Amino acid sequence: MTLSPQTAPPTADALRAAGLRVTESRTAVYEALALAPHASADEVFAAIAERMPRTSRQSVYNALGDFAEAGIVRRIEPAGRPMLFELRVADNHHHLVCVSCGAVEDVDCVVGHAPCLAPSDSHGYALQAAEVTFWGTCPACAAA
Repeated sequence: MTLSPQTAPPTADALRAAGLRVTESRTAVYEALALAPHASADEVFAAIAERMPRTSRQSVYNALGDFAEAGIVRRIEPAGRPMLFELRVADNHHHLVCVSCGAVEDVDCVVGHAPCLAPSDSHGYALQAAEVTFWGTCPACAAA
């Protein structure tokens, strides 16, 4: 399930529910993520810079950090790639990453409910979630 403008909560409602003040910059960042899941901070900045020429990269980074801390965005950190952000949170889904072009796709839980996977030894940890990244070649790159 990818969030789209039709399935993402209304921006102001989502920000207020997370205890965040609704600002023009936060609104623009949230809306950019609704249109482009798995976006980097630079991609979010590029998406909003044209309509908000006075915005700064730092304000985008601040908003993304606030969102992650408040739990309304999820940070994805694929090895060797820039950090990515998405609005799909709290469902413990996983990701497919293309080793050629860097495309990212959501994959629902591998098996069962969170944490979806069980380690061979939990070392006494109370498990809450599992992050799995599947690496491979996307259909477009495989066909090329």
